[in-house]
Amino acid sequence: MLSLLTMSACTSTSSTTSSSPASVDALQLTSASAPLSGGGALQVVKDLPAPQNTQNGSEQPLSPNDVLEVNVFQVANLNRIVQVDSSGQISLPLIGTVTAAGKTVRQLEQEIETAYGANYLQSPDVSVFIKESIGQRITVDGEVTRAGIFPVSSNSSLIDAIALAGGISSVGDARKVFVYRNIGSNTLVANYNVEAIRAGKSRSPRIYGGDKIVVFASKSKIALNNLKDALGVASSAARIAVIPGL
Repeated sequence: MLSLLTMSACTSTSSTTSSSPASVDALQLTSASAPLSGGGALQVVKDLPAPQNTQNGSEQPLSPNDVLEVNVFQVANLNRIVQVDSSGQISLPLIGTVTAAGKTVRQLEQEIETAYGANYLQSPDVSVFIKESIGQRITVDGEVTRAGIFPVSSNSSLIDAIALAGGISSVGDARKVFVYRNIGSNTLVANYNVEAIRAGKSRSPRIYGGDKIVVFASKSKIALNNLKDALGVASSAARIAVIPGL
């Protein structure tokens, strides 16, 4: 009976873990880099740098589908609410198309001021406000209570992101939380120990729009759950076996 239970637990563990995200688990952090099918590389790092063009994390780059409000001081007929199109551009009166995606709000303001000042206005004062931000969303997947895509603020941390997803599931491993971030053509990934962060032993890293967070399963927790399930099945079978006539 004991051998059957062991076999059952091992078999169930194998089938359960095979369905969890494995891009980094398969890598086992033994390689510093692995090529990606779409170009670039998946690189394992100790800590993730701030995304490019964010002024060291103080500003968030604009993204396609973001909705912006553009105001030109004392020139109300030039004010517009515009959406960044799929090619990353917006269209404004007089100056036409302007590339917005990838730039910070301050950079876009300066570019619009330069364009208006070149031919149309004297010392224009332009303000850009983000009304809706597609780029300020993250993906949380793996062993969490509620996987999905969530909006984040400009100062969200990894702990905040895990909380948005309802916390780590009963079989999740708080020591194996991986954060993926696109930097140029490459994807960087770092392993953070949420257990240590909660205990105050490590800092909770900053999370940026576009990040993907994956919580991996604890093999020992899965094995324990499978063993409990197997013992429950065996116990039920034993009760049936002692019923007279069976």
